[in-house]
Formats: sequence, C-alpha cells, structure tokens
Amino acid sequence: MKILVLMHKDLVPPKDIKEAEFDKEEVPWITEYDVITGLKELGHTVHACGVISDLKVIKNAIDEFNPALIFNLLEEFDGEVLFDQNVVSYLELLRVPYTGCNPRGLMLARDKALTKKILHFHRLKTPQFQVFPKNKKTRKSKNLQYPLIVKCLTEEASLAIAKASIVHNEEKLIERVQYINQKIGVDAIVEEFIEGREFYVGVMGNYKVQTLPVWELRFEKVDRPEKELYSNRAKWNNKYRDRKGIKTEHAELDVETEKRIKHICKKAYKHLNLNGYARVDLRMNSNGDIYIIEVNPNPNIAKADEFASSASFLGTCYPKLLTQILKLAKSWAKKV
Repeated sequence: MKILVLMHKDLVPPKDIKEAEFDKEEVPWITEYDVITGLKELGHTVHACGVISDLKVIKNAIDEFNPALIFNLLEEFDGEVLFDQNVVSYLELLRVPYTGCNPRGLMLARDKALTKKILHFHRLKTPQFQVFPKNKKTRKSKNLQYPLIVKCLTEEASLAIAKASIVHNEEKLIERVQYINQKIGVDAIVEEFIEGREFYVGVMGNYKVQTLPVWELRFEKVDRPEKELYSNRAKWNNKYRDRKGIKTEHAELDVETEKRIKHICKKAYKHLNLNGYARVDLRMNSNGDIYIIEVNPNPNIAKADEFASSASFLGTCYPKLLTQILKLAKSWAKKV
C-alpha cells in the first residue's frame, strides 16, 4: 500500500539514514524511524509528513501522495497534546483510514481526571485524585491520604515526573503543584501514590479486544522497589537506570492474577471507547489490589519499547505487529 506517516516535523528521521549510523538511545525520532523502516520492509511505499500547526500540510500530502492509509504518530498539534483528537477528527472528515485511536477515545483518555471518573463509575480501581487548576487556589481534599503523587493533567511521556513528584506533606504538595502550574504551565492532578509493583499491558482491537503479555517495571538495585516510580530519569537517563537496576520485562505472575489484570485492562479499554491499540499502566499493592494508573491510547511503539517488546514475547515480530495495526485501521474505516 501507499502509506502516509504523520509525525511532528521535528521528529522526521533523516532520509536514507542506516541503523548503524546513529545511537538509538540518543535520537528523539527512533519510533518514527522504526515505523517507517518496518513499513518499507513489508513492501509498502511510505511518505513521511512532518506537521506542527498547519492542517494544509496534511491535506496537501494526501492530495499529492494519495495514500491508501495514514499511519498516525502525531501526539500533539500546535504544541497542544489535547489537539491530537482534532487531527484525527479531520482525517475522519476526509474519509481517510488511519491507525490508532478514534477522536472520541482520545478525548476521554487524554484527560486523566475524566478517565478516572469513568473508571470509578464502572467500579475499576484507580487512585483517589484531585485536580489543581493552574489559575485557581485549591485546598487538598481531606479524602486524599499521603503519600501523594503530583502529575500534569494532560501531558504524556512522564513529563515533569521526578522523585520530587511524590510528596508526604502539605508544604511539598503546594510546592510541586506550583511547579506544574507555573513552570510547566498546565493543570495538575494529584493522586494517592500506590506503593507496589508496576505493570504495563498492551491492548489491541476495535470491537474484539486482545491483550499482550503483562510487562513489569523492575528496580533490581534498590532496597524498596515498591516506593520507586517511572520518572523521566528512570526512562531516559542510562546512568540512573544502571545505578538502580531498572529494566522492564515479562511479569512473573500466578495465573489468576494475570487473568485478573488482563480482564481489568480490557474493561478499561472498552469503557473509554478506545480502538486500534493502547497501553494500560497499573500498580498492585501488597494486598494484591490492582489499580489503573493511566490508560494511554496510541502509545510508543518503538521496537525496544514495552508495547513492541511484549508483542515480541508473544511471538509477534515487529513487522507482524505493524501489519496488525494496519489491519485494525482498515477494518475500523469500513465500520465507521
């Protein structure tokens, strides 16, 4: 097929660059490179389209290239994460098939507070939370119990997540909320921090949903791994990762717990009106209670990332994973 790959303009990989010519852990466009290379290896004709804030760029690329399908890797538009749903809505208006989640699902899942309200309504465990808007003084609810974690309400990729994000008193809470509100410039969400094991589960499908193997975040060189979190440094700083023994791998779980986790993920996926593919982040405390932390539509699908790694563990090689994503896009377009 002729496939148009949408991505941020700053993340368009250099043309004709070979894998041996760059460090995968250093370049910001590794996902885009992996997807483009993988699609070409499958025999597709691929055109990369870099976008920042002009929909005409997309329309012109569609008119000139005439793709059979769009592989959507955009995570924002004009610097706004929440605008990614508008781009997908635009693709739907143009009647062009696209990969990943529909705009309704993106709207629900990108807002962490709205996600949690829906999960609570359907009796799926998620930490108690409170939103702290950036231009409004808000007092902590008495229902929230320390320790708490302070995050951006809508941003992704562990933005502003650090050790200081976990707070144990009001002074530190106010300090961190102000950092999110003023330094990052967005609303903050404060939720109870669940001490325990952290899992990631890939979910794929439109109407019939399947889960990938449960993946676990591990800290092998710390005394209290249950108190750790997947901060920005834990994700991207290799020296920090080595010092703490951080890695993600297939989770060793008893059959019943694994079944329970996968059932929870499928329910969350369906209740949030998701399709295509997504990743559910969870934590399990010492009592075995499982909490949904976040639900991420259109997650990172670089070869080395958790989603593709768990698919590979199941026996799904990277080209086959991309093919499955393309098939889901085509079947969704037929039913919409």
